[in-house]
Amino acid sequence: MATFGRLLTAMVTPFDEKGEVDYARARTLAHLLLQSGSDGLVVSGTTGESPTLSVEEKLRLFREVKDEIGGDGAVIAGTGTYSTRESIELTREAKNVGIDGCLLVVPYYNRPTQEGLYRHFSTIATTCDVPCIMYNVPSRTSCNLAAETVIRLSKVDNIVGVKEASANFRQISEIIQGVPEDFLVYSGNDGDTFPLMAMGGYGVVGVVTHLVGLQTKEMMEKLLAGKTDEAAAIHRHLLPFVDAMFLVANPIPLKFALNHLGFRVGPTRLPLCEPDEKTAAAIRAALERIKIDLPLSG
Repeated sequence: MATFGRLLTAMVTPFDEKGEVDYARARTLAHLLLQSGSDGLVVSGTTGESPTLSVEEKLRLFREVKDEIGGDGAVIAGTGTYSTRESIELTREAKNVGIDGCLLVVPYYNRPTQEGLYRHFSTIATTCDVPCIMYNVPSRTSCNLAAETVIRLSKVDNIVGVKEASANFRQISEIIQGVPEDFLVYSGNDGDTFPLMAMGGYGVVGVVTHLVGLQTKEMMEKLLAGKTDEAAAIHRHLLPFVDAMFLVANPIPLKFALNHLGFRVGPTRLPLCEPDEKTAAAIRAALERIKIDLPLSG
């Protein structure tokens, strides 16, 4: 069984004032995220603006972050694309720089059948000797990875889990019921962590955990300890903040929030841009109502 930890944070990619990747800032952020609740990090995922990063930038990010945190936390590399061949090549190169696992998104734009999805993920997993977590996010890919396909793929060597961001709890329940006990079912939506884990899911790949990682971890630990009422209270407290951080496409609100708080991570790359003033005001108001766990002086 892969031991990535229950709380993974999908890390933003910091940019400098010229729009270039700020690798030193990425190292600092990686270190501080582990201090503030994260067990491991997903690098170059959706939150990391993977569509706008070059292969060279991704590989250097993987190397720099892993070098920074060493054995203190897992580094999961976002290596999945809509091309099976390209995904294999990037996953192999990522393995060579020392990552602990890879995140493989459901192919976007080309909309494969369920059989095509099975072959895509199983081919990558059997070709690349690295633990793989699949990522189902139909709102972005226009393609759902069905429960029966996940269950089928859970029997493939090296496929160790799924990040489920469908918000379809009937589907998620079928997955949890049908996969082996050691198969890791992560929530791909911060607001779904409590109900997913209450159904027997494993953990979360979070976004707001940049800022409320310790509180999220406390919620998870209380739930696992059977203190459901206390866990639910934390869940309810965090939900308005989660909503504010997804008013527009991630990572626009998160990067705005980090910069507003004084932890500079730079702008998003086009085609993503800064939030309008109405959205920015709502994010600022949400930040005033929440305790921030990330050490902002780092």
